[in-house]
Amino acid sequence: MSILGERRLAAIFVADIVSYSRLVELDEASTLVAVTDLRRRLFEPLLAQHHGRLFKLTGDGLIAEFGSVVEAVACAAAVQKQLPDWQARIPAERRIVLRIGINLGDVLVDDQDLLGDGVNVAARLEQCCPPGGLLISGTVYDQLSGKLDCRFEFAGEQRLKNISRPVRTYSLVFDNVLEGAKVAWASSDRPTVAVLPFENMSGDPEQVYFSDGISEDIITELSRFRELMVIARNSSFSFRGKNVDAREIGRSLGVRYLVEGSVRRAGERVRITAQLIDAGSGAPFLGGTIRSRTGGRLRPSGRNLPEHCRNGGPTNYPR
Repeated sequence: MSILGERRLAAIFVADIVSYSRLVELDEASTLVAVTDLRRRLFEPLLAQHHGRLFKLTGDGLIAEFGSVVEAVACAAAVQKQLPDWQARIPAERRIVLRIGINLGDVLVDDQDLLGDGVNVAARLEQCCPPGGLLISGTVYDQLSGKLDCRFEFAGEQRLKNISRPVRTYSLVFDNVLEGAKVAWASSDRPTVAVLPFENMSGDPEQVYFSDGISEDIITELSRFRELMVIARNSSFSFRGKNVDAREIGRSLGVRYLVEGSVRRAGERVRITAQLIDAGSGAPFLGGTIRSRTGGRLRPSGRNLPEHCRNGGPTNYPR
């Protein structure tokens, strides 16, 4: 019998497997067995230990409820800490890497399921979380002072999809938590690349949607190349507005290359500048500018890009 309408405050824990489709493509049967094994041997014991309740399974993740914020965060930190050791004998390219988001909020009860804004925010936080990391909302962070031996750093106010208000976020700082993610991504035979949100240089905040669209188009086009491994938008866009060194972003996302740039739109004229960065050194080695009119065909003006590719040096963009 449904008891839809009852409300309660809960800590919502959302976990998701990074690049699940890639793992399935490599070996569907083995991936499904590994995911089931992960849930039964790692998640379920830790959930029981920290008094959590698993209430929803998805193909590549799960959602759990905790009565205590402290227990929810402790459980998530334990999962990310134990996962690399748990998979030590598995080839790096086959290892499961997780993103976890946690939010404290009001939820609506529907039998064994939970619905509402509290769940939605947790799900969006997970999508913004770097591979191998833990991202929590400000409501969670405010309850943790002095209660756990974990350090968090402010990750900015995030604009989450379909959430009208900005959400204050904090990221777990724990060196070996991300190690499993770094190894799995860095050991891939394919180059790994993340496209950062292009900066809106138009002076009009409403043009952010246009610059975001350019970044999303680049992600889509790069994803067509099977020889590349492209980080999902939600992970790379979590660095929007942050003054973070390219090398640190590369380490956090576990990628070899970054694409960054800017978009300037004035009337019908559009100017897009982009550069490819070596995340290991932080140095740009390929770049260029495209100028066009809205509604027209984009015309690349960086005719000297082949020379920069051969030289592997920094790029001076044509004006």
